[in-house]
Amino acid sequence: MIEIERKFLVTSEAFKEESQTKTRIIQGFLNTDEERTVRVRLKGDIGFLTVKGKSSDDGLTRFEWETEISKIEAEALLELCEQGIIDKMRYEVEVGNHMFEVDEFFGDNEGLMMAEVELNHALEIFEKPRWLGKEVTGDIKYYNSQLSKQPFNTWK
Repeated sequence: MIEIERKFLVTSEAFKEESQTKTRIIQGFLNTDEERTVRVRLKGDIGFLTVKGKSSDDGLTRFEWETEISKIEAEALLELCEQGIIDKMRYEVEVGNHMFEVDEFFGDNEGLMMAEVELNHALEIFEKPRWLGKEVTGDIKYYNSQLSKQPFNTWK
């Protein structure tokens, strides 16, 4: 239940040509406390409830628990979420031995594109695609829970 991932900005839309899948994601947060977040997600027609713990100091690891819920349950829970719903398209792109999840944001976060790669251990080496930009692992302002409160288009 410990998630190890690195997060990067994306420099071009070239990943779209390389993606295996794309899925619309709508998500909100029932709780965005510093110690834990509780997320409700509708990924296509499937709902998820996720609890994430506080990140390690470097932002590389944190506790994550997730369970599938029905679309109806997810839609009902989204109505209870804090203000600031996240709307994005997720592309899955296989690069070498790893799957990158690339998010293209809409609404108040339009213009932001980020990629995440999950790792088996913190020092794992992975192939970096040409469209991968600056690493933002551990930069809290890029967490979805923070983007729901301080959207990308409000940054200066």
